[in-house]
Amino acid sequence: MSRRSLLSTAALSSFAAACTPLGALNGLNRLTPGDGGVRQIVDGAAYGSDARQKVDVWAPRHSKGPLPVIIFFYGGSWNSGLRDGYAFAARALAARGFVVVVPDYRLVPQVRWPAFVEDGAAAVRWTTASIAAHGGDPARIAVMGHSAGAHIAMLLTLDRKWGVADRIKATVGLAGPYDFLPFTAGGAADAALGNATDLADTQPVHFARKDAPPLLLLHGDKDTTVLPRNSQRLANAVGDLGGHAEVKLYPGVTHVGILLGLSKPFRGKAPVLVDASNFLLKTLA
Repeated sequence: MSRRSLLSTAALSSFAAACTPLGALNGLNRLTPGDGGVRQIVDGAAYGSDARQKVDVWAPRHSKGPLPVIIFFYGGSWNSGLRDGYAFAARALAARGFVVVVPDYRLVPQVRWPAFVEDGAAAVRWTTASIAAHGGDPARIAVMGHSAGAHIAMLLTLDRKWGVADRIKATVGLAGPYDFLPFTAGGAADAALGNATDLADTQPVHFARKDAPPLLLLHGDKDTTVLPRNSQRLANAVGDLGGHAEVKLYPGVTHVGILLGLSKPFRGKAPVLVDASNFLLKTLA
């Protein structure tokens, strides 16, 4: 192994061992070997007037026909994150045969509830209107997210008031908070969502429905940031109504670890990429 490879491996090991805040993930793109055969085809297209209302789009370099689409919402406690930092996730999913849209959205303290969900809905509308020009199929759109991004994705999927639920054909949540009342006073959820007139409106589980699109809820059993019971409770609520929601728990995987599972050096820790992409390829076929 070359000295450069050894240094990269050491750096990645340190990165994974630390409880790395999601906002620091920009460095992962520099340390992670890129998935080949993909390209960025849109860099910062606006879906709204705010500086943060922009999207990047990634796609396989050579493909035939319109491809299924994933809109990936990153996490960061509703108060941090940049789409550039998640190119590793977009590349990984694009290499599996998807056109991948990664939106930025407005964050705390610039905004509070429900602005980031409104931005998510606007990004879905942009995708529906624009993705055909970039090789995607607007009739086969899925949403996927990690942590706070999974919360946004699930609200857009389940709660019809955001106006995009019928455009979403499948949803994958990674370590998402779906049933997490009461908020810790002064915590990230309280800062982002505590202004809601009815706090139940902030909880995806409250909007479980029989006719929801298929859901895949992935969680690490060592996640102490968003407890795995969030995924199980949502799956139970949807399943009890006759809908389809599947939970997969990964042994020994943490809150950040499940996201790192999309990145080449950590895919052996949990089959996050394979499980998510196989589910979406089958559902969006």
